[in-house]
Amino acid sequence: MTAEWIARLDHEYGRGSVSAFSCRLFLWLLGFIYLVAFVSLGVQLLGLIGHNGILPAEHLLDQASRQLGPERYWRLPTVYWLHPTDGCLQAIWMAGAAASVLIMLDLAPALAFIVARLCYVSLTTVCREFLWFQWDSLLLEAGFLAIFLAPLRIRRGPSAPPSTIVVWLLRWLVFRVMFSSGVVKLASGDPTWRHLTALTYHYQTQPLPTWTSWHAHHAPLWFHQASCMGIFVLELALPLFVFGPRICRRIACAGFVVSQLLILATGNYGFFNLLTIALCLVLLDDAVWPANRRDTATPVRAACWPNWLIAPLAAGIMALTLVPMSGLFRGRLGRPSLLTKAYGWVEPFRIVSSYGLFAVMTTTRLEIIVEGSDDGVAWRAYEFRYKPGDLHRRPPFVAPHMPRLDWQMWFAALGSYRDNPWFLSFCERLLHGSPDVLRLLAANPFPDHPPRYVRGVVYEYAFTDAAAKRADGAWWRRELKGLYCPALTLR
Repeated sequence: MTAEWIARLDHEYGRGSVSAFSCRLFLWLLGFIYLVAFVSLGVQLLGLIGHNGILPAEHLLDQASRQLGPERYWRLPTVYWLHPTDGCLQAIWMAGAAASVLIMLDLAPALAFIVARLCYVSLTTVCREFLWFQWDSLLLEAGFLAIFLAPLRIRRGPSAPPSTIVVWLLRWLVFRVMFSSGVVKLASGDPTWRHLTALTYHYQTQPLPTWTSWHAHHAPLWFHQASCMGIFVLELALPLFVFGPRICRRIACAGFVVSQLLILATGNYGFFNLLTIALCLVLLDDAVWPANRRDTATPVRAACWPNWLIAPLAAGIMALTLVPMSGLFRGRLGRPSLLTKAYGWVEPFRIVSSYGLFAVMTTTRLEIIVEGSDDGVAWRAYEFRYKPGDLHRRPPFVAPHMPRLDWQMWFAALGSYRDNPWFLSFCERLLHGSPDVLRLLAANPFPDHPPRYVRGVVYEYAFTDAAAKRADGAWWRRELKGLYCPALTLR
């Protein structure tokens, strides 16, 4: 009876609960997401941090060299130190993209994951504000764990069964991502979440709405309130199912996947939704897949990461995650100072990160319209590719592409230009007529020569109602609020 009970526990929670096919599918999807992330960033990289970009990466390294000395290599981990040029930036993202393709082809997967992560953390370090989003951290953390889940072989072939320890670390990551998002909403004290009215604002105030956001915004109040209640169930109750028996994990996986698809259908969040769905695959066991897709791992010896390496690594990661988790409760859980120091010591490598989306819901949408002028009297607007500007342009779908400048413009509107030094650098590049920066925009109103002046003007944007949209086809209406940034000139 005891042996039968132990066998059942192992079937529900141990190696029997780990699906080799789910892990292989997760690794393939993670390779695809890496590829999307590298290519999406690659086409923007020179405009963001190139020599003539908004925040040149070479300036960051020069400053670090003067202020940090030898410590700079640890504080700023990037292979860009080897040759700080635009060519090196291009080589980094291309090498990462090539490694992503190798992952998808199942060729030297462990080594390819190491290269992909090295390249992505290198770019994250030098891109600063433009690559400091939570999904970038999530990709790096998931990518680190994937190194130890990937087979240790060069050619395609049979693999050892996936490491149960690593799979449970990935499940712990799924729990942290979802549960943290629920906790921060309650801990923030934001009245819109407490009164279940947050989604009456969300669809039109999110960073990059889609045309479906317009329709979702006009749904009845009861629908928005019911959706808010559903979010709290998904983010506070359902994450506990991650640690339950297989039927609970399947329910959690289904709930998380459906929620991510709904978010994907009404907003542009880059590769975040796809990445979260990929992570949810590790919650599934073999029984959910067709018989020909179930665990076919060879019983013979195959190269894999040894437990004597994985076990202490897992213990260290679990300990480090206590730091951001305790931060969710504003330090009430307490944490040893030694652990906090260890977390700060490894933080530049983004092995463990904190999560929690939309803690406070923005209730108005402020948009910065950047304008140029030759005489300081007649002003012409620069049109961005994806963020709201032209009132009649339909809000587009752009995911899984992540337009970094458009996203940063949303954050900049929440503060002032003094809080966003990169915005002044952006304006300076427009005054110089930098081709790399102008390629980030949809249209240049000064095709023959750069403007003499550049300024930022703030408008409050809101979705039109159905009658107004039928009348002239406008998706947005706006009201002038004033200057965001006074007129700037190179002189």
